[in-house]
Amino acid sequence: MKELVLEAEKRELSTKGTVKEMRRKGRVPGVVYGNKEEPVTLSLDEKSLQKAIHSERGRNALITLQIANTANPVLIKEIQRDAITRAILHVDFHRVSLKQKVEAAVPVHVKGEAPGVKLSGGVLEHLVREVRVRCLPSDIPAALDADVSALQIGSAIKARDLKIPAGVELLLDLEAMIINIVAPTILEEPTAEAAATATAAEPEVIKKGKVEEGEEGLVAGATAKAPAAGKPGAAPAAGAKASAPAAGAKPASEAKKPEGK
Repeated sequence: MKELVLEAEKRELSTKGTVKEMRRKGRVPGVVYGNKEEPVTLSLDEKSLQKAIHSERGRNALITLQIANTANPVLIKEIQRDAITRAILHVDFHRVSLKQKVEAAVPVHVKGEAPGVKLSGGVLEHLVREVRVRCLPSDIPAALDADVSALQIGSAIKARDLKIPAGVELLLDLEAMIINIVAPTILEEPTAEAAATATAAEPEVIKKGKVEEGEEGLVAGATAKAPAAGKPGAAPAAGAKASAPAAGAKPASEAKKPEGK
């Protein structure tokens, strides 16, 4: 496979203003560290960086980072992007030894079309989309393929079913499920009898709060009491005859006159 070479320039620690100016000129700030060497801040051409990232090996590509007269075998450790434009803001490289194994995350790609999905209406569940491996930097696969062309409903692909290249160690339980084909969930419409039962089971709603206008007048009329009979000062009802005075009682008109008159 063709070697990927990426040229970079050393840069001094920059302020926000100088970094923005660098990006306007089509360059990306970065840093390289690891392998027991001092970190070095860098400036890279954005187009060349994009080409390396989107190469056949992807994010796991082994890159020869050329800094002045020094060649450094590196892997891309981290890429920072703008949340909206997705432009590259910063990149981290990690120095590696070509004779020492490293760990890397490798994506799992689905290959083929499952008959359990196409013919039986099943649903494909992609449970694990990335696995970790250990190998030499030059042996890191770009991806691992999972062939689903023979999967029916109820079938699955486990970690042990993945095709692992020679010299690559899979850092995952071999019984871990990667892909599964499950039966579709069918939602049944309720029958008329079930709907009637559900309606009958609804609890009675008790009204609370203020009494409605009209009801308030009825309640007030029902609870009002007439004056007690025989109480002094109580006026007789309209149209009712005044009660006769008790035996021996003087009429009101014969009230006691003042003395000396």
